[in-house]
Amino acid sequence: MQGILEVAELGNDILRRKALDVENLDDQYIQSLIDGLIETAKYINGVGIAAPQVSESLRIFIMSSHPNPRYPNAPDMEPTAVINPRIVSYSKAMEKDWEGCISIPGIRGHVPRHRSIDVKYFDRNGIEILATYEDFIARIFQHEYDHLDGILFLDRLDSIRDIITDKEYAKLMPETHKL
Repeated sequence: MQGILEVAELGNDILRRKALDVENLDDQYIQSLIDGLIETAKYINGVGIAAPQVSESLRIFIMSSHPNPRYPNAPDMEPTAVINPRIVSYSKAMEKDWEGCISIPGIRGHVPRHRSIDVKYFDRNGIEILATYEDFIARIFQHEYDHLDGILFLDRLDSIRDIITDKEYAKLMPETHKL
């Protein structure tokens, strides 16, 4: 399983299915899948990736925010495995920002998300994590969490007018951060 994994794209049925809970974190297959997700996210300059995006219907995703050509202003964080997550509470405050998705290549959407979330999940060692995420990290969590429920960022748009191509998105970026 380890190595760069093939990414499922828009139209693949697995992206619309609710993923199954992970039953055994000690399973070598699960640990190998986590390693493969981390490697794949790094390879594609992703700030997150969910198991359904690599055709595995399991409630696992990786958050791995770092500045890169796709998200030049992303904060740095170590790749974090998120298993069987729950969003416990959402802030009332919402914020729209641009999102892309490796499963929907070539376009971005101006997606409304909760600015802050309280979450509960297990790390790859089976330790339960309670955390509050804000801003960009909260956006990553919500985006990847949606993948576990068969929801894509396109489903969250207020209007189809909130869609642009990556080429047009690059024009919105400061000169030093062009794609």
